[in-house]
Amino acid sequence: MDVVEPRHDGAIPGQGMVQAVVLAAIAMAVIDGIVVSIALPSITRDFLADVAQSQWIITAYLVTETSLLLIFGRLSEYTGKKTLFSAGLILFTTSSLACGLSASLIELIVFRIIQAGGSAMIFSISGAILFETSSPGGQARVMGYIGSVTAAAGMSAPILGGLITDALGWEYIFLINVPIGIVGLLLFLRHFPKKEPRESSVVMDWAGSATLVVALLFLVLFLVQLSSTLSWSAEAGLYLLISTISMVLFLFAESRKTDPLLDLAIFRRLDFTLPNLSMICIYMGFFMLNLIGPFYFEGVMHMKPSQVGLVFLIVPVIMVIASPLSGWLYDRYRPSALPSAGILLTGISLLLLGYAVMLQDLLLIILLFIPLSVGSSLFHSPSSTDIMRALPLTKSGVASSVSATLKNLGMTLGVCISGILLTVDLHRAGYSGPIQGAAPEVLAGVIGNILFIAAALCGVGAILYLAKNLLLDRR
Repeated sequence: MDVVEPRHDGAIPGQGMVQAVVLAAIAMAVIDGIVVSIALPSITRDFLADVAQSQWIITAYLVTETSLLLIFGRLSEYTGKKTLFSAGLILFTTSSLACGLSASLIELIVFRIIQAGGSAMIFSISGAILFETSSPGGQARVMGYIGSVTAAAGMSAPILGGLITDALGWEYIFLINVPIGIVGLLLFLRHFPKKEPRESSVVMDWAGSATLVVALLFLVLFLVQLSSTLSWSAEAGLYLLISTISMVLFLFAESRKTDPLLDLAIFRRLDFTLPNLSMICIYMGFFMLNLIGPFYFEGVMHMKPSQVGLVFLIVPVIMVIASPLSGWLYDRYRPSALPSAGILLTGISLLLLGYAVMLQDLLLIILLFIPLSVGSSLFHSPSSTDIMRALPLTKSGVASSVSATLKNLGMTLGVCISGILLTVDLHRAGYSGPIQGAAPEVLAGVIGNILFIAAALCGVGAILYLAKNLLLDRR
């Protein structure tokens, strides 16, 4: 199937309220995906479970959300984005209530899986809704809000989780979603237009959907297994084998279907594929920092968790301001080098952070968080806009869901790989106890090396984006 040239229309009435609801839903879903880790000790204690069992509260959510994004993106072409987003918000809100009222660990895990399904509905098309409800001259600025909200929600989640759990109990990290979800749904239904372009029928590729779900499910399970055991095992090998076979079957089947779940022809467009690959690189680098940063500040700098949270708040505070500004700059002047410069600045900041953590220079580390945040902001808004503009408006749901899936994979890879590197490098240094108990100079050296790898990933992302610009300029 050939990919049609991009075509994008103007804004819709009531766009501000629709965009506000979508951004609030994104924030709510991001926070709920992260905040559980803070409450996990309390949940484990209340249900008299062990860590391995309670860890499924997080893993099941991650696996479900990642595996369903593309399916819901395809389905949105038939249901329409209004219907799918509303259904996602209803499912997420009701399952949040059920999570908060869970009487056992198994109930909580089941309701978390349902909650992840609602989150996948929201995430799969949120970028498309924001893009389509923006005027052509403000698309990059609005896409920048996604970076601002995601960063703010991700970085503030640990702080909110700690405060809510301490003050009210872990149940309320879920129950707080209920009033927000209800208000958001009412506003969304009121202000979203009654009519929207959609396909009269969509033939769902159920075989392709099944193989994709299996491939992503076992890929995430493989990464989780590897990061938790830190050694190759028959179980990890089986997960990887199943994932690989399923992905090969998926790609083989999709290339031969007339109505595939994922039209592989979209990846022939370098202006779509290369920005997405760059996005994976920067998300991997950023989430490597997210995982190892707290261990450094607590284990080397002897900071309290609340102090660590304040340091990490530097990033969302800057991105809340810088992401929309970079989007405005891209809308107005269209500097093609801006995304490459942004991811390169992020990589340089991570490289210098690696040296700073080895030197144990707290002031320099804090100062480097500023260009790190600015670089990420300069990249995110333009790259998200380029990805959405690369495909026609009728494919915006697919573009959004593909991008969301790859972002999730980038986050997962960043967390798992950095966890593996952290423990393996400490073992090589002769230490095998709890990470916080390692000698400060040893821990600083190991974390510095991981940050060098994160910087290299951003360098690869910058090269990919530069290649995209050069190849398109030659056309």
